[in-house]
Amino acid sequence: MHGRVSGLVYAIYYPVLAALGVAGNLVTIVILSRGMCGLSRCITRYLMWMAVTDLLVLITAVILDRISTLHFPVLFLHTTPVCSLRLALIFAARDSSVWLTVAFTFDRFVSICCQKLKSKYSNKETAAVVIGVICTVSCVKNIPMYFALEPLSIIDNVPWFCNLRWNFYSDVLWTMYNWMDHMLNPCAPFLLMILLNALTVRYILAANRARRRVKGNVEEQIDSEMQNRRKSIVLLFTISGSFLVLWATYVANFLFVRFVKSNYMTGSNPNNPRFIFQECGVMLQLLSCCTNTCIYAGTQRKFREELKKGLKFPLKLIGKKSEFIF
Repeated sequence: MHGRVSGLVYAIYYPVLAALGVAGNLVTIVILSRGMCGLSRCITRYLMWMAVTDLLVLITAVILDRISTLHFPVLFLHTTPVCSLRLALIFAARDSSVWLTVAFTFDRFVSICCQKLKSKYSNKETAAVVIGVICTVSCVKNIPMYFALEPLSIIDNVPWFCNLRWNFYSDVLWTMYNWMDHMLNPCAPFLLMILLNALTVRYILAANRARRRVKGNVEEQIDSEMQNRRKSIVLLFTISGSFLVLWATYVANFLFVRFVKSNYMTGSNPNNPRFIFQECGVMLQLLSCCTNTCIYAGTQRKFREELKKGLKFPLKLIGKKSEFIF
């Protein structure tokens, strides 16, 4: 009974996630590419490429992996070569998305807390280089994942499905690669996000106290600089905060597996609390690829205005066509 319930949850959750996430990220890419949101070109580049990589995660991990497995269990996508390529692309897109979020957080940390480095680092040229390096390294790093898999079965000389090689957890090189992979994602990004946000908060609190002392705590006087700073950090904290919250379960499960020397649960244990906890972590992690559009709409007035214009545009076209007909 529980297995059928979990299957129904997956069958509803992942298509809805894909539909909303793909539409939201496409809209975000279009709006940000227009450059009409009042954000600097540096911030715009980071946010737009975060949306691009989030879109790739949804396509590879949700549509081509989760949904195809649920609804089309025997498909060419599940032949071993395609399955191996799909897994490598999932990991590459996931790593790019995560590390671009870290890069954006670091850029905002430099812009807010390191005024001497701000002009040299927080610019569109540096952002382009950082984005290119992150995406390239993520792709190269995950090439070995293609070769880490072997066929689960061979039918009519065609290899089907993917299974980790028998020596993946025993061979020294594969063990080193596996540890490196998990240290680079999710451990290092998670810790860096916490550290950078903690340092940013400490700097902002100290700066605000200093400015209040200089201004003599006159409440009637409007401190425009503090207001601007407050607006600039809202975007940072909402993006990084949602990342930390939605990845927390996934990271907790990873740490449990590593330090208790346990294994990841398979689909043959749908009623096991560990399996439910593990799958909740994956579901929340993938949900993080859909939240940024809501964050921009909730925190950026000009983004909301551009979004409203985009929603009204089809209605205007319909109205013009109706006038032309009549």
